[in-house]
Amino acid sequence: MASTTLGNSAGSISRSTVEQIVRQVALEYLGKQKDGTAPLLTVQTSSRHMHVCREDMDILFGPGTELTFDRPLFQEGNFAAKETVTIVGPRSRLISNLRILGPMRKQSQVELAFTDAIMLGFNDIPVRLSGDIAGTPGAIIIGPKGVVELKEGVIRAAIHVHMNPTEAAYFGVAKGDRMKLRIGGQAGVTFNNVHVRIDPTSKLNVHMDTDEANACGLHLTKDIELFK
Repeated sequence: MASTTLGNSAGSISRSTVEQIVRQVALEYLGKQKDGTAPLLTVQTSSRHMHVCREDMDILFGPGTELTFDRPLFQEGNFAAKETVTIVGPRSRLISNLRILGPMRKQSQVELAFTDAIMLGFNDIPVRLSGDIAGTPGAIIIGPKGVVELKEGVIRAAIHVHMNPTEAAYFGVAKGDRMKLRIGGQAGVTFNNVHVRIDPTSKLNVHMDTDEANACGLHLTKDIELFK
């Protein structure tokens, strides 16, 4: 029996094409829901907050201190802590009671809405995914036990969707892709750059900041659609 091999000769199928076909078949298989329905989508507003690293936690709240659980967040393992800090912007303007979210991270960062940033004196705050803080502005953070000067880490979090691999397969998307989110109602808006984040432990969940939520009247409508 003659065999078929992959190669670069005329008429052969390239390895990248085969991989693309296999990936598409796998996505279609994984994406089939048992009852044929779409996965449940939750869209939430993410208020300004901070993520803190071990080193900065020690300075702000005292050596060896841990974040105190206050309430769970939608994604499993994430929580709002009881600890809060004060952030001071470049014009000595400040916001107090800035909530810390847990668990602790490798790097500290602050996520603000655009109006928060303007109030603090940041005129060109970059839109970034959480964790992408290289080259971003810094700020002074004041805690009950000490002060930290962040050299970078102040961002406006890009609107994004968390999902697990099965949910990603349903929509036919991969990590790093961008989707669209249509919010209906009297102040209807379509967001065109919803960043896809995939993790096996995630549940389908879009995060937008308070400015975005207010602009589209998120709390006034249930007419919501996520699509490629």
